[in-house]
Formats: sequence, C-alpha cells, structure tokens
Amino acid sequence: MTDHGERRTSLLAMLTLLAMTACWGSTFFLIKDLLERVPTVDFLGVRFLVAGAAMLAVAPRAIARLSPQVRRHALVLGCLYGVAQILQTAGLAHTPASVSGFITGLYVVATPLFAAAILRTRITGATWAAVLLATAGLGVLSLDGLSIGYGEAITLVGALLYAAHIVGLGAWSTPADALGMSILQVLVIAVICMVAALLGGAPGVVLPDRGADWASLVYMALVAGAAAILAQTWAQAHLPPTRSAIIMSMEPVWAASFAVLLGGESVTARMVVGGLMVLAAMLVVEAIPRRRIEAEVTHLAV
Repeated sequence: MTDHGERRTSLLAMLTLLAMTACWGSTFFLIKDLLERVPTVDFLGVRFLVAGAAMLAVAPRAIARLSPQVRRHALVLGCLYGVAQILQTAGLAHTPASVSGFITGLYVVATPLFAAAILRTRITGATWAAVLLATAGLGVLSLDGLSIGYGEAITLVGALLYAAHIVGLGAWSTPADALGMSILQVLVIAVICMVAALLGGAPGVVLPDRGADWASLVYMALVAGAAAILAQTWAQAHLPPTRSAIIMSMEPVWAASFAVLLGGESVTARMVVGGLMVLAAMLVVEAIPRRRIEAEVTHLAV
C-alpha cells in the first residue's frame, strides 16, 4: 500500500473509532432509564446475545473461516471485555457513576504502558503528553471528589482489562478476520454476562416488558453493540493501541453532549473545559509526526 493509501486508511480508521465512541456515548441516558426496570447484568447478557445472534444470521460462516489461532485470540479478547463489563457494572453499585466513568477512562493511561511492556511499542514524549491531557480532561469532565474503596478498586481492574483488550486487538486483529473475530468476541461476552446474570440470585434472566425498552435494547445491541465492536476490531487493525485509546477517550465527551441534547441536562463549565481537553488530546496525537516504527500496528503470532 502506498503512503497516500496508508494515510487514507488510517484517517478512515480514526473516523470509524470516533463514530463508535459517539454510538457508545449515545447509550448512556438510554441505559440509565432502562436499568430502573432491568438488572444490569441481565441487560448486558440479553444485549450481547441479541448482537451475537444478529451477527451470526448475517455472516453464519465467518467464525468457521478463522484459523484456530485467531479463534483463540478472539476467545481471550471476549473474556477480557466480558469480565471488564462485569467488574465495571459491579463497581457502579459501590461508587458514583461519574467516578466510575473517570476510573474506567484510565485505560487511556494503562494502554501505552501495556503496549510498551508487551508489544515493545515505542511511545514518544508527545504521545505521553496527549495521554496525560486526555486523562486530565476526563477528570475535569467527570470528577467531583474521589475516594478509594472496593467499588473504585474493582472498577480500576476493569479499566486495566479494557486496556489489555485494546492492546490485544491492536496486536491480533486484521481486516480479513475482523468480522469473524467480532462475532466470536460478542458471543463470548454474552455467555459471560448471562452466566453472571444467572448466578446473581434472581430466578432466570429478567427481560424488558415494554416495547420502548426493547427498542432501546435492540439499538444498543445492534448499533452500539455489534456494529461498534466490528468497527473497533477493524479500526484497530490499522491503528496503534495508544492512538486508539486516546481517540476512544472521546466517549464521555459524546455522552455529556447527548445528555445535554437529548437528556435535558444543562451545559456546565466543567463539561466544556473537560471536553475541550480530551478533544485537544485527540488532535495532538493525530498531529504528531509518527516514525514508521511508531505508526505500525504490531501483530503477535502467539
């Protein structure tokens, strides 16, 4: 591929990740409303089961076309993401949502650390500056005080698993395998969440009982679930993990924007300042002149 073609593909991958974070951000106020009637883990299990079933219906042979090695990678990635979802959800019961959002966003810091340690990725000083700027922006946007307890601790473990998932996708995903890997990941996440729901104490899985709730769930399953994970898997085949993590830190900015536009919340100075800091971090990392060794996506063969 020519340098011009690589730049175009990289730009498309960046825009794809940005669109994915917008989809995720659009679900916050929908989830907040739905969880008043459906337990969190039950919602997650049904959401990813619907997403996986839809993806299998569209591409029933995609998983079969994967090599055994790629299937193992997808299983590992699905487990990382699924357990991270459970830990983040469990942490929400013990910590404010804003604090949970900030701690979860610390995958922005953990991703370059993991990439440097595991992939031997070279992280420049300017990239570290963008990471710290994004983290500070998340703090301004989300925090109104922070204490460390059980909920914060398990949420941090979830953030580390999200970072490992981002690094794993950067190492293992390829454009040719993106669809099959995405489907297998979603199915693994669904199984993990369903098991957690069944072990949660309630008899069976609680399902929505209103048409509007099912409409929200289907949107979150198909658009913010299946399509978003497929987009992330494809995009990370073309982007280094740290760059991906900084772009993905735009998710809470989108969430705040949709909360104002559709959720009836008021604009605050902290929203504006924090959001601009995260946006600036994304623009900084996109403007950094990258040497070839820093721009390449490393694919592990283990």
